[in-house]
Amino acid sequence: MSAIITDQFRILNSENLVNSIGSTDSAYYTFVGLTNAEDYDSNWDSSPPTPIDSFNNFDDVWDTVIALKKINKTNDVRRVVRKIQWTSGTTYDMYRSDVSRNSKSIPSGQTNLYSSNFYVINSEFRVYICLNNGINPENNTGRPSLDEPTFTDLEPRTPGDSGDGYVWKYLYTIKPSEVVKFDTLNYIPVPLDWNATEYDAIRENAETSGQLKVVTIKNRGSGLGAPRTYTNVNIIGDGTGAKATVVVGEDSTVESVNITSGGSGYTYGSLDLLSGGLVLSSGSVAPVFNVVIPPPGGHGSDIYRELGAYNVLIYSRIENDPLNPDFVVGNKIARVGIVKNPTKFSSSQLGTDDKYSAVYAIKLVGSTNINDYQNATFANNQEIFQTIGTGVTAVGRVVYYDNTTGVLKYWQDRTLVGFSTATLDLSSTSPDYGYNLNRFTSSPSSGGSLEVRGGSVNLVIDKSFSGITTVLNNNTTYNLGQNFDSGVSNPEVQKYSGDIIYIDNRPSIIRSANQKEDIKVILQF
Repeated sequence: MSAIITDQFRILNSENLVNSIGSTDSAYYTFVGLTNAEDYDSNWDSSPPTPIDSFNNFDDVWDTVIALKKINKTNDVRRVVRKIQWTSGTTYDMYRSDVSRNSKSIPSGQTNLYSSNFYVINSEFRVYICLNNGINPENNTGRPSLDEPTFTDLEPRTPGDSGDGYVWKYLYTIKPSEVVKFDTLNYIPVPLDWNATEYDAIRENAETSGQLKVVTIKNRGSGLGAPRTYTNVNIIGDGTGAKATVVVGEDSTVESVNITSGGSGYTYGSLDLLSGGLVLSSGSVAPVFNVVIPPPGGHGSDIYRELGAYNVLIYSRIENDPLNPDFVVGNKIARVGIVKNPTKFSSSQLGTDDKYSAVYAIKLVGSTNINDYQNATFANNQEIFQTIGTGVTAVGRVVYYDNTTGVLKYWQDRTLVGFSTATLDLSSTSPDYGYNLNRFTSSPSSGGSLEVRGGSVNLVIDKSFSGITTVLNNNTTYNLGQNFDSGVSNPEVQKYSGDIIYIDNRPSIIRSANQKEDIKVILQF
């Protein structure tokens, strides 16, 4: 027993993902994280490790997420296909419905239509499908393309007068806004909604299902008599109404053949030469033609099936927003990813906001001089500590410290977990953190302290502060990005919620205040 998963299933999967991103029942977010990855793996930046596909690893990834940004279907998602740039002198494949391992595409030799070079994008970001690549008995692998297609006519035609034999069908033009977001070195976008009214003219001009457009000559025959043009040559098959004109030249062979009426309903066909009046005499060799069958619905009817749109590109721009500083600067990021259906902190409600912070935060002041926080420094990723109670210590890693506002953002990964010296190795030099990762608090239990250690100056949590903004420096209002209660802020998103569907470990980049990062993730089905 043998079976395959077809390319049409892959196209369906890409469609389902795009529709899921646009559904009110789902929420998709890109995320960035893992500051100072070289602290965990000295070889990270030269050789980032391959992500591990396991539930345990997903939890580890969540521990180091800094912030998330919502993916919007209209602005951030497109199905994409391979980028095949038109170049003069290149011989392209032509569309054929029968490309397979038993009937390879010509000249590329591909065994799959979508792997062959049967469409192009020109220098003006217009996309065309090749209906005829100049193939004939003298050029049985096609001919080099010499005329760049630039027209936007709805009917297929030749683009110039070089005589290269090419016939192109215009499909669509990539919009400038989509070029910026979705054009890459290897992929180009297809329109988000091919059923939109702006594509009506192209779709309505798509050939009726099974309407023929191209016949090629495989063998010109011989001994066909005096030069003559045979019109109304029927094309027989499972469709009706298609006719062709066959021209016999001076050498008594077929000079050319053209479809004059495309008919409809064809899934196979052949020329009935007798119906056009061509009678083969003794010693004549019949010409052989190849009737090219269009895709279901005709060229331009379903752009996704026609071009093989089984890849999805997700775009996200990470910007520095003073009104919502979730994506902090001055540190590194070494991981990006996508999570489906994360929920709001301590809630089962799906995320709805454009951005979320995924880290804890505390607002610090000096213990004796309240302004000491302005002179404090914390190294990225260094450990910070707070005594919570007798034998209990909270520990975290610095994500970012702002000495203007006194806000320190931190995360806690599992490498910070210690063990009780009462039950385990008493000679261990690891701090007595306890097995659980205690959170920093403005109200430690008896014996605890507000003091936060680890920076250049020991500070305390400002338990008098609550809110999301603070007024400092001559009445300047600073947005903190997270809501604080008694100097402590939880993440805005629930860690470990939803499903992580994509992880990309990459060499570290440093985020600065004057830069933006464009994240382009291509999901292949």
